[in-house]
Amino acid sequence: MDRRILLIEDEPGLRLVLSDALSSEGYAVETAADGDRGFQLAAGEYFDLLILDVGLPKKNGFDLLRDLRQRGTPTPAIMLTARGQVVDKILGLKLGADDYLTKPFDTGELLARIEAILRRLPATNAPLADVYAFGDVRVDSRRAVVTRAGEPVDLAAREYQLLRFLIENRETVLSRDELLDRVWGYDSMPITRTVDVHIGQLRQKLEPNPRAPQYILTVHGLGYRFVG
Repeated sequence: MDRRILLIEDEPGLRLVLSDALSSEGYAVETAADGDRGFQLAAGEYFDLLILDVGLPKKNGFDLLRDLRQRGTPTPAIMLTARGQVVDKILGLKLGADDYLTKPFDTGELLARIEAILRRLPATNAPLADVYAFGDVRVDSRRAVVTRAGEPVDLAAREYQLLRFLIENRETVLSRDELLDRVWGYDSMPITRTVDVHIGQLRQKLEPNPRAPQYILTVHGLGYRFVG
């Protein structure tokens, strides 16, 4: 799965240049032109990395990052600024930035810093072994059979596909939109509860206590994470 990067930059020219450069490196890029929209995207969807300018309209980069960290959003962030004062760098790092670049900068340097940060993150889309086990559940990918405590579990085809995708991306927060796109193959509508219903069904069939799940966890405001 491509790493997802959210680029929050108000300069149209720089936004286009960086977006093209990131896309050419194989990243899936979303963009925002102001702090309010950037916060909405960063808080509502899963991204592997944020790149945000300090001098954003509506909500500056410092406030945006502070608000994200206060709500528990841990996405790594690189801050961009036209200012080179040490105090700005210190403030950004204290607010939770992982790195800092002062404009103008070389695109190659930005890409190198992105790679350095992403290397520290868990790999996504890990292949599912022939037999994968968590708790008393076993998933046999060769036969598409799931058992619990040795007894077969009756999963619908879509439930099985969702379970496999969660396992393949274990420890990764997956948004509802991403799950709909990857498992169902279409974009979600804002009112859809398709993913929530299927997650609930999987919990009923696989979790020791569906009301207090151990494996298929809800990440409030973001989506779901499998930790088996």
